[in-house]
Amino acid sequence: MSWQQDQQEGILRQDPIGPQGSAPLGVIFDMDGVLVDSYWAHLKSWQIVAAQEGRQITEQEFAATFGRTSREIIAGWPNANYTEEQIAELDRRKEAVFRELLSAHFTPMPGVDRMLRRLAEAGFRLALGSSGPPENVALVLDRLGCRERFAAVVHGIDVHRGKPDPEVFLLAAQRAGVQPPDCVVVEDSPLGIQAAHRGGMKAIGLVSTGRTPDQLAEADLVVRHLDEITPQQVLALLRS
Repeated sequence: MSWQQDQQEGILRQDPIGPQGSAPLGVIFDMDGVLVDSYWAHLKSWQIVAAQEGRQITEQEFAATFGRTSREIIAGWPNANYTEEQIAELDRRKEAVFRELLSAHFTPMPGVDRMLRRLAEAGFRLALGSSGPPENVALVLDRLGCRERFAAVVHGIDVHRGKPDPEVFLLAAQRAGVQPPDCVVVEDSPLGIQAAHRGGMKAIGLVSTGRTPDQLAEADLVVRHLDEITPQQVLALLRS
């Protein structure tokens, strides 16, 4: 790649995060709706498993649960008197259906590879913080071919509390070796944005399927495309 191409694409070849020896800066990504458009696979898988239990889930009810773990969602169903073992089994069934649907219609978010490359080459430490199980995370990272970009990966079994609790992002920052105030979180849900702020981090809200800019208004920055998340933009947020 030529120097001119680097300049056109907004890649910072010089250290964007201050003098040598300064504290590292990080960008933490939610997975669903940020790296991959998995909205319909999640919605359909929830509806399939709920129907097997004699329940119905509307799209509005589904959207309200964004950011929570599957275990929390199942336990919160009306009149749900499930044991922990039953919740775990429903969780496994739901996620297995989800992976089948996602594999059949895998849709990366536009610009995801380009954005990750820019940030990594600029010197930011990248981390992934997802409430999904390890199998879901592995599927997405393998299909995107971007596993090596991440200094840390956190998934659902690593955390006990779903968003808006900041646990998933705080653990991702810790594993990446970055202090929370030096991190920007990229999220597509209000609960995720709240989790980032509760963890002392800045938040970028990405408009994705089922999300509007108004729903993400609490973010420090709202974008409609991953190409808007440049090293310069991230650095400006962290310095603001």
